[in-house]
Amino acid sequence: MSTPHACDILPTHQMDPCTIVIFGASGDLTRRKLIPALYAMFLQGKMPERFCIVGCSRTPLSSDTFKTSLFERYQTSDMDLNRWDEFSSLLHYVPITYDQASFDNLSKALLQIGEKHQTQGNRIFDLAVPPQLYPVIGKLLGEVGLAKEQSDTFPGWARIIVEKPFGHNLETARALNDTLQSYFSEKQIFRIDHYLAKETIQNVLIFRFANTIFEPLWNRHHIDYIGIIAAEQLGVGSRAGYYEKSGVIRDMFQNHMMQLLALTAMEPPYQFTANAVRDEKVKVMKSLREFNRQKGSRICLGQYSSGSIAGESVPGYRDEQGVDPQSLTPTFALMELYLDNWRWQNVPFYMVSGKRLPRKETKIIIQFKEVPHKLFQSVFGDNIGANRLVIETYPEESIKLSFQTKSPGTSVCLRTMNMDFVYQEHYRGFSLDAYARVLLDCISGDHMLFWRQDGVEQSWSFLTPVLEDCETCYKKDELLNFYPAGSWGPQDAHDTMTKLFPD
Repeated sequence: MSTPHACDILPTHQMDPCTIVIFGASGDLTRRKLIPALYAMFLQGKMPERFCIVGCSRTPLSSDTFKTSLFERYQTSDMDLNRWDEFSSLLHYVPITYDQASFDNLSKALLQIGEKHQTQGNRIFDLAVPPQLYPVIGKLLGEVGLAKEQSDTFPGWARIIVEKPFGHNLETARALNDTLQSYFSEKQIFRIDHYLAKETIQNVLIFRFANTIFEPLWNRHHIDYIGIIAAEQLGVGSRAGYYEKSGVIRDMFQNHMMQLLALTAMEPPYQFTANAVRDEKVKVMKSLREFNRQKGSRICLGQYSSGSIAGESVPGYRDEQGVDPQSLTPTFALMELYLDNWRWQNVPFYMVSGKRLPRKETKIIIQFKEVPHKLFQSVFGDNIGANRLVIETYPEESIKLSFQTKSPGTSVCLRTMNMDFVYQEHYRGFSLDAYARVLLDCISGDHMLFWRQDGVEQSWSFLTPVLEDCETCYKKDELLNFYPAGSWGPQDAHDTMTKLFPD
């Protein structure tokens, strides 16, 4: 008799009905990610029994025009549109401007729409808009009473989803939080990081803390270094306006990379609940050694120049549309960091992210130490590779462990073998993408995959001095190293990148 899966014996959570309000509904994020995610959840029966979606933006559209524009876009995609008519009956559109009169009108519209779909006054506000509008929308929602829970007008709960970036530095992150928390409590705020919703990333905690064979080795005694990589093959594309102001550190490190660091390095929580897990993540942030080159920390910044990707010539960053021809914005960063705590003292953490690299890869590398005594040195010399564990989210979601074996035959030949677990080989049913998963958790009120404000501030506390040092240095141009598109970054990063990408 087979042992039941844990998911087969856990009770099913009944989700509350709700109205999902998407600000920036005419934008690319909504059309490309949010609506497809909500539709996929609808097809799989993951949505509440009663729900509706209200799109809001400055674009003057009717609800019918909004639905038609979405349908026309998805007709040329691979989406299964057999139930689109049923889903689109739950879609509405309310044009807005960012002033109180407009939000008073939105409040009245939401009351009517909510009554029609019987969503009991529960509402989610998803801010799929430029970051400068976060405090504006938060303030207006509060002023017209839409942030208030259990009110006479709206008797249900209210939640707000904030997309990254959470501020531009520590000061602006605190200012944004002060504005939001003037009207929303911390439990109402969901700071989204879709990286955390990927299956392999969610499995990091399970992999570590539900298997006794790995956790005893997860420390400075057995691990040589850890690499956290988010390599992108694409260039800046149409995001030049945003990217010129952010650069790779603000775009990737403050949120995605720091979250992956926290999951990899954290201590076991006392229980598997949102606040217990987030408490341990914050402890990791507090343990980060002050960025200091004399204490081993270092950073290598780069910007891609023209080159070749998959046999095709591509322009350099400065030649991209909307980019300053003299731009000093980094598109590549390699940071070597250290945690000053008992578990990780003097173990280097290499965090790498960059655009126009040879291929898209997202993974966490756990490099174990070499064997302490080279028993087979007379046979193999020094060519005994250390064990390596790779937790990968792209190009495939997998967990791979390398180890040494003897090749069959009479001669003694060493061979590196991989033991791997690839998700698609074992789970062939429907799966939700990362955006769908975080939306589902927000509807359920589960904060596990979302940032808490103290974690945001600790991350910025570490990175803000690094950014200031890079951006205010009078020799800023000398800190920036150029690398050809299609290479693994600047020459100064070569030795580390060779360790992380030995193939």
